[in-house]
Formats: sequence, structure tokens, C-alpha cells
Amino acid sequence: MSSSSYNIIQCPSPTTKTTPAQSVPGATGDRSAGVSSHCGNYDEHDNKLISLISARHNNGSASSAPGPGLLTNGTASDREMRWWWRTRSLNAPSPFQQFGPCGRIMKNSAMVMQIQDPASQRLTWYKPPLTVLVIKKKDSQVLLPFVQLVEWLVQEKNMVVWVESAVLEDKLLRDDVRLEEESAKFRLVHEYYTGVRTRFLALREKLVTFKDGRDDLTDRIDFIVCLGGDGTLLYASQLFQQSVPPVMAFYLGSLGFLTPFQCDNFQEQVTNVLEGHAALTLRSRLRCSIHRKGERRRESLQQSSNLIKPVSQRQSHCDELGNPKASNNNCSPSSAQAASGYSSILVLNEVVINRGPSPYLSNIDIFLDGKYITSVQGDGLIVSTPTGSTAYAAAAGASMIHPSVPAILVTPICPHSLSFRPIVVPAGVELKISISPDSRNTSRVSFDGRNDQELNHGDFLRVTTSIYPVPSICAQDQISDWFDSLAEGLHWNVRKRQKCLDELSDLTASGSEDTLDEIENLKIHDA
Repeated sequence: MSSSSYNIIQCPSPTTKTTPAQSVPGATGDRSAGVSSHCGNYDEHDNKLISLISARHNNGSASSAPGPGLLTNGTASDREMRWWWRTRSLNAPSPFQQFGPCGRIMKNSAMVMQIQDPASQRLTWYKPPLTVLVIKKKDSQVLLPFVQLVEWLVQEKNMVVWVESAVLEDKLLRDDVRLEEESAKFRLVHEYYTGVRTRFLALREKLVTFKDGRDDLTDRIDFIVCLGGDGTLLYASQLFQQSVPPVMAFYLGSLGFLTPFQCDNFQEQVTNVLEGHAALTLRSRLRCSIHRKGERRRESLQQSSNLIKPVSQRQSHCDELGNPKASNNNCSPSSAQAASGYSSILVLNEVVINRGPSPYLSNIDIFLDGKYITSVQGDGLIVSTPTGSTAYAAAAGASMIHPSVPAILVTPICPHSLSFRPIVVPAGVELKISISPDSRNTSRVSFDGRNDQELNHGDFLRVTTSIYPVPSICAQDQISDWFDSLAEGLHWNVRKRQKCLDELSDLTASGSEDTLDEIENLKIHDA
């Protein structure tokens, strides 16, 4: 079963087509067919939208998608149409293409780009999902919901359940543990989970196991269920370094910022997802690769020697690099990268460069698309996704970015500067990060808190947005889930409410009357 057995459906109404080559209203005199004259000031994608709505109205087809009301002639009012188009999409509005009476953007067909509205992204299965990966955190409190979920998936849904091999080694789920060698507390906990253990042992032989770092799960899993905290979702992202199956995360951890589902009625919620009734948040990931100084030299030598080889030897060299399907007798970039050790890793939260145990400041140079931007003098640097903007980056003072915003966040860690603020760059750029030549020390680099490595002088790190996001299933929708997480997980903008003026006036008036009464009483007492 392929992991790509799901697709993303787009509601047709909010999609936006942004292109510098679109027709400019008033510049060419073009008008969309079937649109009344009062709509002539719309640009191309507005006219397409009006035509679509008019066609729906004429055909009498009902749609549950919200939209503008139609006039008697089948078109939307100008004011309502403009308001709806600008507020229905999470993408920025398509900019007007004409500047003054003479200027406009040059037409370039190569720059045409189709932008999908994140608010309309919903999950659909074009093949019935048969295999599910269940990831749980290492906590005894998760055992009962874990066994209940696995039991239900196997017996009721007839699905093939994958679990990590370490789950089978959990002592609380085994009956062959030598209890006399364990502590008294463990013996009590082991006895407490006797019923859960019995139910799990009845399912043990039906489970498929894998081991992290040894087994490749690509194209084997259709659906992922996480039981725990945010770390389980990060672990799922780390397991799939290419296409990721849809992920449904249940809150059984401490923070739960990325886990919107509750386990109380998991049967109903999972059934809705398996039937395709779910919204998706595509959480972008960063593709990171470390380029070593010595490896670059070896790669250049290999390429130079390969150019002077006969064609047959060059083809065999490609085969040795693990690319037997290379065409035109040339090695592909991926094979050359694999040969030189430039393996990339995809991260969901952030990649962190820090000074490690060194007492000296980190001195890190930042390049954006080959252009030098600035140097970081401080404890380090955080390059994060919008999903990671609420993690380490938020603790370092960065802004929080909605996960549907295409961007990369660059945040310094304790910079020795009063003016170094975090910056947001477009998602399509490539960042190059290296140790400054005059730096007193090397740096350490980690990826989502894992794979800590040393970055030496002459090495550099490349970071850009990956084409493989993590499709995170929403409990409600993209907006509600995120703001609920901000409020419940981070207590965002929590403050005592300011009293209204009426209450203040009443308090002031009552206070004045009390003061006057006290003065009158004093006068009577003096008399």
C-alpha cells in the first residue's frame, strides 16, 4: 500500500490564481463572458469566480460552501463580491497589475503560479486506507488508550497496525518479567495493568513492528495516529523523510500544542477521518544538509575525473553511486550528493546552531540565495518553520506564525546586540549558514533536537523549504485549532479584563458619597 493513498481536495471557490501575466482591467478592454457590465472592473480571477457562481446559480446546484449572494441576473453585487473574495482566502490578495496610467508588470508566462487556498484543503482517500502506524509516548498512562485504539483498529476496522518494536519490549506489556528483580513500585504498577496486558497479548501476533533507523516505512503506511504530546508528531515527521501519510494526533501529553484531538470518543473521530471528513493543515518542513569542507574537495575531484572518463566508465560510475536509472550517461545531482555525503534531513520545528560548551560567542555568517545578509554574534541561531515558531523560537522572542503561512523564521539566540530582531523570509529562499573565518570556536547544530553534530570552519549548512509537508489533520479547522492551541497551551494574551466606564463611575460615585457621610459624621461629633 502506497503512502500516497490520500489526496487534498480544494473547494473551487476560494482558489486563487496569481500571475503577472493576467489581464489588467481597463488596460486591454477584455471582459469575461456572461458577466454583466457592472462587473467589468474585476480582474481575471474575479471574473472567473463570478462566472463559476453564475453557472451554479443557473444550474440550480446547491453548495454548502459559503459565498456571496446573487442578484436577480445571476451575478453578485460589486461590494459583496469584493468583500467576499478578499476575506475568504488565507492567501494574500492578488495585487493589482497596473501602476498609474503607464506602468504595469511585464507579462511573463513562465511566472504563472497556481496558489491553493489553505482554508479549503480537505482530506480525501482515492484508495481505502489499510495500514495504520500507531505511535505512542513512553508513559504508562498511555497504555490503556493505546490498547483500546489498537484493538478497535484490528477488530472493527480490519486494518494492519504497525507499531515500534520497542512497544513489544515494554515490561508493562509482557508477562515474562522477573518481578523479583524489580522494585516494589514497579510490581504494583505491573499488577495494576494486568487487564490491559492481557488484552494486548491477545493482539500481539497481529501487529507489524519496525525499528527506527533500520526499517524504511516509505510507501508502507497509509495513516498515522499519534498518542502523546507534540514529540510524537515530531517523531512521525522524522520517520518519513519524503512523503508523509496523514497524521491524526491525540492529546495525551503535557503541552499538546500540535495534538488537537481528545481520546474520549476516538472511535467516532477516527471513523470520520477514514471516511474523508477532515480538514488538513499542511505543516511545511525544512530541508537541511551539511556540506563538509573536505567532502566538497573530494566531490570536485570526482567530477573532474569523471569528465575525462569514457562514456561507458561514466555510466558504470553512476551505477556505483546508486543511480542505475541515470540517463544521458550523466550522474544525477542526487547521486553525486549521496556519494559526497550531503545527505539531507527534514525537520518540522527548527534547526538550531549554537556555541555548545564553548565559553566564546558564536560567530555565524548568514547568506540568503548566495547574498551575504549578516553575522550572528551570540549564543546561536534558530531557523524554524511556522510550526516551530511557537516552540524554541517563541522562547527566544520571535513572533508566532500560522502554519499555513509560507515562510522561514530566522531568530538569534541571545544576540550580543540591541538591534538584532527576528526576521521572516519567503519560504522559497535558500539559507546558507557557516562559521565566520575569524570565529574563535566551532558550533553545534541539531535538527528538531536530534542528531547533534559539530559545524567546523569551512563547513556550511544549507536550509530551504521542503516539498514534503506534514499533513496534520484538524479537529475543527486550520484557524480554530491554532488559536485554541495558543489560548489553552500557551495562555496567549491572558489578562484581567479592564472594567467598563459605567462600573468605574459607580465606584467613584459610591466612594464620594461615603466620603461626604464621613465628613458629616465628624461635624456632628465635634458639635
